[in-house]
Amino acid sequence: MSNKIKITLPDGTVKEFDKGVSGYDIAMSISEGLARNVLSAKVNGQVWDATRPINTDAHVQLLTWNDPEGQNTFWHSSAHLLAEALEELYPGIKFGIGPPIENGFYYDVDFGDKVLEGTELEKIEQKMLDLARQKNEFLRSEVSKKDALDYYNKKGDEYKLELIDGLEDGSITFYQQGNFTDLCRGPHIPNTGFIKAVKLLNIAGAYWRGDEKRKQLTRIYGITFPKQKELKEYLELLEEAKKRDHRKLGKEMELFAFSEKVGMGLPLWLPKGTMLRDRLETFLKKAQVKAGYKPVITPHIGAKQLYVTSGHYEKYGKDSFQPIAAPGEEGGEEYLLKPMNCPHHCEIYKTKPRSYKDLPLRLAEFGTVYRYEQSGELHGLTRVRSFTQDDAHIFCRPDQVKDEFIKVIDLVLFVFNSLGFENFTTQISLRDPENKAKYIGSDEVWEKAEKAIIEATEEKGLKTIVELGEAAFYGPKLDFMVKDALGRSWQLGTIQVDYNLPERFELDYIGADNAKHRPVMIHRAPFGSLERFVAVLIEHCGGNFPLWLSPEQIAILPISEKYAEYANKVYSTLESNDITGFIDHRDEKIGRKIRDAEVKKIPYMLIVGEKEAEEERVSIRKHGEGDVGEMSLEEFTSFFNQKVTDSISNK
Repeated sequence: MSNKIKITLPDGTVKEFDKGVSGYDIAMSISEGLARNVLSAKVNGQVWDATRPINTDAHVQLLTWNDPEGQNTFWHSSAHLLAEALEELYPGIKFGIGPPIENGFYYDVDFGDKVLEGTELEKIEQKMLDLARQKNEFLRSEVSKKDALDYYNKKGDEYKLELIDGLEDGSITFYQQGNFTDLCRGPHIPNTGFIKAVKLLNIAGAYWRGDEKRKQLTRIYGITFPKQKELKEYLELLEEAKKRDHRKLGKEMELFAFSEKVGMGLPLWLPKGTMLRDRLETFLKKAQVKAGYKPVITPHIGAKQLYVTSGHYEKYGKDSFQPIAAPGEEGGEEYLLKPMNCPHHCEIYKTKPRSYKDLPLRLAEFGTVYRYEQSGELHGLTRVRSFTQDDAHIFCRPDQVKDEFIKVIDLVLFVFNSLGFENFTTQISLRDPENKAKYIGSDEVWEKAEKAIIEATEEKGLKTIVELGEAAFYGPKLDFMVKDALGRSWQLGTIQVDYNLPERFELDYIGADNAKHRPVMIHRAPFGSLERFVAVLIEHCGGNFPLWLSPEQIAILPISEKYAEYANKVYSTLESNDITGFIDHRDEKIGRKIRDAEVKKIPYMLIVGEKEAEEERVSIRKHGEGDVGEMSLEEFTSFFNQKVTDSISNK
């Protein structure tokens, strides 16, 4: 029996090694420099410790800091380092969970009666760095369920005991570094010495297992890097992100607000924010009409049976739906706030018989929906309980699916290009083949739907990643992951292929053979939701919207009250040329008016005084740049319209 195994590398190279070879050993066979930078290894699609033995033929990818999975491993190990530091500084504390997150990590900790102060974070950071310099290895060991329970019973950590109780014997692993041991599946970096820079960012409360009836633990967020320079750059990025925070800018620019009396997670769109929304809606509606979509409007509520038929009620559970009326008399119907638009659109499709010649039928609606999000998960406009989707559903024949899918991709790309989102990737979300019970529909229809998405993305030449288990319960989908100006990734547009809702709603059309056939449904939303899209757009452009989109394009600033009449004339002339803005009639000095207009990010400031009134001209300032010069109103109108054209030239 051979003691050799074959390792296939990402470039297709096949190398032969002895059984028990590790990712680190494979890296050493390539170069010492690579080995010094390997954090973990992807073995047959699963991320392992770089030091874990490989005993069978395998496809192996060596992961470094430049790979997302490598960073994930780094931050997972950093969470363990934080826990080790905390246990040394605060003996007797108890631990919940400590996972990596998109940027960094956190650990949930029970400090007993102690309240951790923000001033203590620096001391914890220093302890983490002291421990990291010891270069302790992360040692993996498999333990029986009995031994795991015995260990944490002796330690007196009820949170770990609860976690172990839900695990199967034979699948439990511990990791140890230095004097600290933790229940963990891994993987981890080779040793703590890779961690060179540490910053603990903030402290928050977190209920154990997200249950508000359980104890609230202390959640400590942090981030680490292999170089101090990278931490410095990240902290500078955080400062810039604070300046761009859509909640801060939304308030300063008077776009939206929240009210405790109205309710948490229910945004109020102010006049300027409503103008912004209207322009986005108008922009997409025009594009949709050109693409053959037909507008529809559906109610904000629906009978419970509608969502039972669609399968949403069963899959999402009653806690996600908000009942609004349940008449007490026998046979009374229960109504729910609408959590999605697709069931309503299925019923619109059924309003009359359809022929194969009628398809594709493209129904579009800016529909407001309502979903109950936990209060702790609400965040500005990015996580709300009421939001408006730029929703549409395409009903088509099976032979039309790929072409329709490609047309939707084109529409999404048009939207992104028009608004400056040029850096994005696409994620194909497929079924988890190991857990098909999560989904509705036959294997045959799933295979057809998945194939259509993969072929469409290949034909468009999109850069894609494939994620198993991320599909919607009724069908696979394509999500657009957009990077903003700060390099942060956001999931915005989505397209989904659905063979199942047409089946559940018994939709049909008469084919060329004069027989009944089932249509296929494509769900799509280029914005995703207006709320989330506006939030991302604000942070992407720092509130400096494209000129065509800006709700207030000009501010007319009279130097004193004497020039109010001329300011009104300027305003009327420009308004008649579809240039929107306002006159600042406040009894303030011109310097203050300019500063306030800068804060509100008004693209152009038109200053009017004695000279301008006499010559019927305006002095122009551009936001962030300063003086542009003097112009007549006719010259400014031409100048402005050219700038609008420039701002949408990539449409």
